[in-house]
Amino acid sequence: MTRIAAVLMLILAGITSAAAQDTRIAAVVNDDMISLGDLEARIRLILLSSQLPDNDQVRQRVTPQVLRTLIDEKLELQEAKKYNVTVTDDEVNKAFERLEQQNNMPKGGLEKLLAQRGIPRSTLVDQITAATEWNKLVEGKLLQSATISDEEVKDTLARIKQEIGKPEYRVAEIFLAIDNPSQEADVKALADRLVDQIRGDPTHAGANFSAVAQQFSQSPTAAVGGDLGWLTAAELPQDIAQAVQGMQSGQLSAPIRAGGGYYILGLLDRRTFGTPDPADATVTIARVSFSLPATGATDADRQKAVMAAQQVSDTAKNCEDMRRLGQERAPQTSGEMRGVRIGNLPKELQTLIGSLQLGQPSKVLNFRDGAGVIMVCERKDPPSPIPTREQVVDNLTRQRLDTLARRYLRDLRRAAYVDMRV
Repeated sequence: MTRIAAVLMLILAGITSAAAQDTRIAAVVNDDMISLGDLEARIRLILLSSQLPDNDQVRQRVTPQVLRTLIDEKLELQEAKKYNVTVTDDEVNKAFERLEQQNNMPKGGLEKLLAQRGIPRSTLVDQITAATEWNKLVEGKLLQSATISDEEVKDTLARIKQEIGKPEYRVAEIFLAIDNPSQEADVKALADRLVDQIRGDPTHAGANFSAVAQQFSQSPTAAVGGDLGWLTAAELPQDIAQAVQGMQSGQLSAPIRAGGGYYILGLLDRRTFGTPDPADATVTIARVSFSLPATGATDADRQKAVMAAQQVSDTAKNCEDMRRLGQERAPQTSGEMRGVRIGNLPKELQTLIGSLQLGQPSKVLNFRDGAGVIMVCERKDPPSPIPTREQVVDNLTRQRLDTLARRYLRDLRRAAYVDMRV
C-alpha cells in the first residue's frame, strides 16, 4: 500500500469513526433519544444486508424510512419494558448464529463483517432485541384477541376446496406502512426505489428480495425474507390476490397501494392446486460405494471399483442385502440416507430414483471418486397440498395478529411524543 493510499484509509476510518460516535440528536421518542450516529450505523447495516448501493441517491430515499423504523423500535422497546418483556443474551447470540448460517458464514463471521464495514455490533443487537421483544409482547398480549371462529375456518376451507385445479402461488412480500397521509409521497418513493434496486439493470445485478424484505418490510414475514409460502387466491387478501393472478413466476410487482400501505410482491413460483408435487415425495436410499485411492488413481483402480459395484448390483435382492454387502465390502463409504426429499437431489439422480422399484438395485454408477450402487428402500408419497384445518387456523391467526400488531404500533405512535430533528 502506498503512503497516499494509507493516508486515505486513515481518513476514511476517521470519518467512519466520527459518524459512529456522532451523539447529536436525530429524534426524540418520549424519554429516549436516537442519535445521528445511531441513524448512520443503521443505514450502513441496511445497505449492507439488503445489498443496496451506498450512494447519495439511495441514502436520500432510505433515510426517512430508516429513521421511522428506529422510532418504531424505540416505541416497541418502551412498551415491552412496560410489560417486563425482555430478551436474553443467549437469544441474541442464537439470532447471530442463524444469520451466519443463512448467509453461509463461519461462526464469528458476521461480527467480523460488521467491524470491517464500520458498523457497531450493538446496531444489529438493537435491531434483533427490538424485533424479538415486540414479537413476544404481541403474542402474549394480542394472541387471545386473534382467535379464529369455527365459522371462519369452515368458510375458508370451503373456498379453498373450490380452488382445486386452479393456480396456487408461492408469494413473497415487502410491506411499507403508511400511518399518516403526510408519509404517502415518501413511502411511495421508497417503494419505487426498492423495486428499481431489486430489478437491477443490464449492467448491475438486482438486490436480493429476501434481504431487502428483512430490512425494510414492516410485516412479520420480514423475519423469513417476506415468504408467505404456498397460498391459493382464496387465502390471499383480495387486492393481493388480484395482483398475483396476473404475474408470472419470478416476476416482481410494481408497488401496490393496499391495506394501510404499499406492497411489493414477488411471485416465487406457481403450480396447480390440489395436485401433489412429485418432488415433495421422500425416499430412503441405501448406497454401497467403492472409493478410488485418494492420490494416483489409475484406470485399473477405477475398473476394480466398477467390478466390485457390479457384483453388488448382481447380488443384492433387497435392502437387507445392500446393508450387509456394504458393511462387508465397503463399510467406510456405504450407508443410508433417510427421508430425503426427491426435489433436493441432483436432476439425474431424481430420474434414476423415479425409475427404480423398491428393493431394485441400480446399474453401476460412476462417481468422481469411485463407483457404486443405490437402492430405494422406502418411498413416501408427497403430502396432500390441500391445507389441513390446523394450517388454515395458523394462517388466519397470523393474518389477524399482523393486523392487530399494526394497530397496536399505530396507537403507540399517535400517543407518543416524537421530535424528528433530521
